[in-house]
Amino acid sequence: MKRALDIVIAIIILVFFLPLGLLISLLIVLESKGGVFYKQERVGLNGKPFGLLKFRSMRPNADRLGQLTVGDRDPRVTNIGHFIRKYKLDEFPQFINVLIGDMSIIGPRPEVKKYVDLYTIEQRTILKVKPGITDYASIEYFDESRLLGESENPEQTYVQEIMPAKLILNKKYLDNPTIFHDLKIMWLTFKKIIS
Repeated sequence: MKRALDIVIAIIILVFFLPLGLLISLLIVLESKGGVFYKQERVGLNGKPFGLLKFRSMRPNADRLGQLTVGDRDPRVTNIGHFIRKYKLDEFPQFINVLIGDMSIIGPRPEVKKYVDLYTIEQRTILKVKPGITDYASIEYFDESRLLGESENPEQTYVQEIMPAKLILNKKYLDNPTIFHDLKIMWLTFKKIIS
């Protein structure tokens, strides 16, 4: 049932988003060299790696300077990149990941291997479910890049404070992974983006 709901919602969103997606793609290409999409390896279900898709919001090869985005004015981020990140529009290509089957709409956000390697045995239980586009942690840490930008040591802040807190929120979902719970998180995410 969850998979069927994921496919239906993903198709509807991608169809309605297509005109805006084409405009964003054009603006990305006009502003800087490089492709429209950015593909990053993340850790998915049962620890299997997959390529997570986003609209490219940074200059080419910017991830070599670090994987965390710090603050609203990270110099690696393009002008259109700032806009699409602010409204989470860079995340929409992940509905393609949902159609492929790498992700679900609701589930723990997939992390890069560097940080998954730091998980405790208990924290690794989140890898037993398919990762998602949104979850409680995504809602709670909607402005994560701002928090990291205010930190003197963003890497330490992420690893010691933000990541453990997000994993606790992920466990909240794992305790009750139902369709009704998914619909509630979708609604909360929609409200957060609109607000």
